[in-house]
Amino acid sequence: MPNDGLVSVQSRVAAKETLDRLLAALAARKLTVFARVDHAAGAASAGLPLRPTEVVMFGSPRGGTALMQDRQSAGIDLPLKALVFEDADGKAWLTYNDPAWIAERHGLGAASAAAVKAMTELLAAIAQEATQ
Repeated sequence: MPNDGLVSVQSRVAAKETLDRLLAALAARKLTVFARVDHAAGAASAGLPLRPTEVVMFGSPRGGTALMQDRQSAGIDLPLKALVFEDADGKAWLTYNDPAWIAERHGLGAASAAAVKAMTELLAAIAQEATQ
């Protein structure tokens, strides 16, 4: 399978609880939630079925600005986002873009390396808290 830049972590709890835990982990780190997109609610408003599927966009200017200072095109992948969804088997997942993939996609250099490493560690810790 080609590198699609996604990191997916299966949750031990339902999608709703995974989402609640994600939001709590973000709040504990004082990260700003910029937007939430509830795709299932949108589908329902159009009379279409969709299992729980929600995107949370979050971050901090301290984290992402270094990437955009290096290459402004990185702004298309920022702020960071996480997708919480329930698959056809009823399992909940948390998926996010791998910061290393973002760096590769935009040709980021050494100036962004520390920020990319910090984002990678942050997202892994948040995913662990949300899914365990």
